[in-house]
Amino acid sequence: MQISIELPSDFVKLQTEQQLQHEIRLSYALWAYKAGKVTIAKAAELAGMDLYDFMKSCKENQIPVIDITRNELLEELDGMPHQ
Repeated sequence: MQISIELPSDFVKLQTEQQLQHEIRLSYALWAYKAGKVTIAKAAELAGMDLYDFMKSCKENQIPVIDITRNELLEELDGMPHQ
């Protein structure tokens, strides 16, 4: 599917068309992932990135990639065998 949006011409001059497309796709993917609309793998696909680069973008935008509370993590660690 293709979607068209109008942007002010002075805004468009800041980047190439490819850069702008990437930024819009990444912004949408980050929003969709943060809102819980898609999985992280699907969000990476939407952004046109591999999973690790998308995770890096999440970190740069302060979006957690691990959705677990401190207590849940401690419980998980407690259940692991000790060496």
